[in-house]
Amino acid sequence: MTTQQLTQQIHLKKSFLCIGLDVDLTKIPQHLLQLEDPIFEFNKAIIDATHDLTVAYKPNTAFYEAYGIKGWQSLQKTINYINEKHPDIFTIADAKRGDIGNTSSMYAKAFLEDLNFDSVTVAPYMGKDSVEPFLAFENKHTILLALTSNEGAFDFQTLNTNGNELYKQVLETSKTWKNAENLMYVVGATKAEYFSEIRKIVPDSFLLVPGVGAQGGSLSEVCKCGMNKSIGLLINSSRAIIYASNESNFAIKAREEAQKIQSEMEEILKRTNTDYTD
Repeated sequence: MTTQQLTQQIHLKKSFLCIGLDVDLTKIPQHLLQLEDPIFEFNKAIIDATHDLTVAYKPNTAFYEAYGIKGWQSLQKTINYINEKHPDIFTIADAKRGDIGNTSSMYAKAFLEDLNFDSVTVAPYMGKDSVEPFLAFENKHTILLALTSNEGAFDFQTLNTNGNELYKQVLETSKTWKNAENLMYVVGATKAEYFSEIRKIVPDSFLLVPGVGAQGGSLSEVCKCGMNKSIGLLINSSRAIIYASNESNFAIKAREEAQKIQSEMEEILKRTNTDYTD
């Protein structure tokens, strides 16, 4: 999927919501545990209930790898279901990979070719040759960790080195890599005050923004400082939506929570007068 197609979907659905499919078997409705593949059945119900309200789904691969081969099969069934039923929806493998070049090439092949995700999250710590293999795939996107929402982000990401904060150096340097136009960036919603500085460096890039909802990030603050002329934001919410209920009505409740966020996004789009024409 191209960024232009993603932007078109945002304006069509009046939403820039990304739903995280982070399935924990201890939190899903108990009746699903009797089914052959409870992880997939949970995801399928969430997707069926919310696909018209969201422009992206983001499975965090740790929540599938934790269950061994069965979990991986559930992940494959989930991405296949999205691609077959809703090919207009942007998909993110939240895998946070990144290793020496030949290893990164295999990671990239696994997520972008075999599983056919539209994008994958990647850690930048090992530098250019660990990221460029992901960038080589046409119409696929590499979402680089830039400034994350966790408490430990301050251990390294905001350190001042050579007169500049490290996360800014990551952003600046990444722009020089081959096929850098395929880059997006992870910026946590709990770091809303940093968005203005980030937009000075990457004004046109999409930002994947976790931390709205359960982690306390403010949607309005993120949009005020982070939105660009093409919207340029994917706001992720996971637990607040998918675990809105652990009863048999879980999908209905998930839809209700997604609808609340989408409605707020629609109002923001109206206020910012972001009419999109191809």
